[in-house]
Amino acid sequence: MGLAREKRDPKREVLKEVFGFDDFRPGQEQAMDALLAGHNVLTVMPTGSGKSLCFQVPALVLGGLTIVVSPLVALMRDQVAALRLAGVAAETINSSQERDDNIAVWRRATAGQTRLLYLAPERLMTERMLEALTKLDVRLIAIDEAHCISQWGPAFRPEYSTLSRLRDLFPKVPIAALTATADEVTRADIAALLFAGKVETLVLGFDRPNIRLTVETKQNWKQQLLDFVQRHEGKSGIVYCLSRKRTETAAEFLAQNGIRSLPYHAGMSKEAREANQNAFMTEPSMVMAATIAFGMGIDKSDVRFVFHADLPGSLEAYYQEIGRAGRDGGPAEAHMLFGLGDIRMRRMFIDEENAGEERKRREHQRLNTLLGYCEAPGCRRQVLLGYFGETTQPCGNCDICRDPAELVDGTEDACKALMAVRRTGERYGAAHIIDVLRGINTEKAVSSGHCNLPVFGSGATRKKEEWQSLLRQLVAAGLLHHDAVGFGGLSIAQSGDALLRGNGEFRYRAASPHRRSKREVRATAGAVVLDDQQSSLLTNLKELRLRLAKQRRVPAYVIFSDRTLIDMAEKRPRNKDEFSQVHGVGAAKLKDFAEAFLNAIQMRE
Repeated sequence: MGLAREKRDPKREVLKEVFGFDDFRPGQEQAMDALLAGHNVLTVMPTGSGKSLCFQVPALVLGGLTIVVSPLVALMRDQVAALRLAGVAAETINSSQERDDNIAVWRRATAGQTRLLYLAPERLMTERMLEALTKLDVRLIAIDEAHCISQWGPAFRPEYSTLSRLRDLFPKVPIAALTATADEVTRADIAALLFAGKVETLVLGFDRPNIRLTVETKQNWKQQLLDFVQRHEGKSGIVYCLSRKRTETAAEFLAQNGIRSLPYHAGMSKEAREANQNAFMTEPSMVMAATIAFGMGIDKSDVRFVFHADLPGSLEAYYQEIGRAGRDGGPAEAHMLFGLGDIRMRRMFIDEENAGEERKRREHQRLNTLLGYCEAPGCRRQVLLGYFGETTQPCGNCDICRDPAELVDGTEDACKALMAVRRTGERYGAAHIIDVLRGINTEKAVSSGHCNLPVFGSGATRKKEEWQSLLRQLVAAGLLHHDAVGFGGLSIAQSGDALLRGNGEFRYRAASPHRRSKREVRATAGAVVLDDQQSSLLTNLKELRLRLAKQRRVPAYVIFSDRTLIDMAEKRPRNKDEFSQVHGVGAAKLKDFAEAFLNAIQMRE
């Protein structure tokens, strides 16, 4: 008995008994152990890697009250519904609920009946709420979508900046900050603002090797979209669009061509959004045309593609959005259309944003980085992962690796650009370097004396746009370093020095690089291969899940994830003991749903 007691691991017991999982995913246990030891943790994990469990399990182990900060009412509501179905006393106070309901939730929290309380930052950081919470037994604070706190992140929320007070108001309470998308600049900003540097940072690998990466010139976007979706016939996917109108146009166009497609954007009613979301979660070959309002918290494992009909806002946003594909580990594709009109639109959005000049400048830098990815002369995955601080070999699973672009020798022009960067002091951004190369007598060129440099005007025969593309490709190829932390200055990397010394060559894409691959990409297959009988059963199980979800007025995935239903269809449990061994079935869901799903399985025997 003593030995058994010594081996007892409370967090593993919670993981199995409450959530129905046999083991941790990479990084989860490390984050949990740090929080349980009383340390602050910043966790950066890819979409679909189970970030929420990193604080939900410690919350139940620690007891008392855990405060969870979340940016969206819909996201809070869905996570609370999922926890309650798992038998966890979770609540939310938010603006979508009646005042009496919010008061009742607060009373249960003050009575010690609540384990996790979800709040938006605006509600949490009121003096009245903070004063009241300091009198309760708060054991843990979790900040979801933590990149919102950084003005350099892809979804800056000014209200998040007030969360920096939490470390002083709750000095003995560990704080977890979690996000799927944060580059080095954003991570440093979160660590400084939220933790004053006192935090353990856990960054899991950003690579999603199962997702094929493709960029194509935007020509006729509707036809390009249709051609792509038809190559993925019978598969689920997401089409991201820049505007609400474009989502509706895309969904209608696909539907007119025989593809089951629905729109999703913030301008729709809550009921319409939920109905479309449930259809997407339940039907096996649904395409959702959506703005970025769609995707946060969605747990659909068999999304086989993400198609960007318009240029995303940044490389971080792009990474987060494509991360919704292939969460089951099976082959998936991320396909982006890229056109000059998109660049103009994104520039306009940045310039018209109600923000300071420093933020606008950095947003333009981030857009330039994304354009560098689009124009990469070599492996796209190397550029994408390099942005997040990782190195890798050419992936063999992007359009450039599979169908290499025609490159021309640009060594001479590259050396001109590198020399212009060096002779101006390695501190200026691309715009000034291009002015120097083209011999433009700007006020800056004159006042700095750069108009007298030998390199001034050495690239006058090239257009501004050509030099912009070449500089982006020099950055993407690692010959130039772009200072995203400071003022956007360009400096010469070690490989750039070597090129200036006459070692090596630089080959680049001279013409528009965004063309259709010579290879037609065949539709990808799912990670799990089910036979006809299992596939038919899976369809029935999804229909049952949807009926139960409608009865409880929750999204379908809150009942059971796709992975759970697939495991169910494979194992075909015959009794409650066998049902309890299905992935994602904890004690509460065993009690609530075993009978209904076992009956559905028995009917297919």
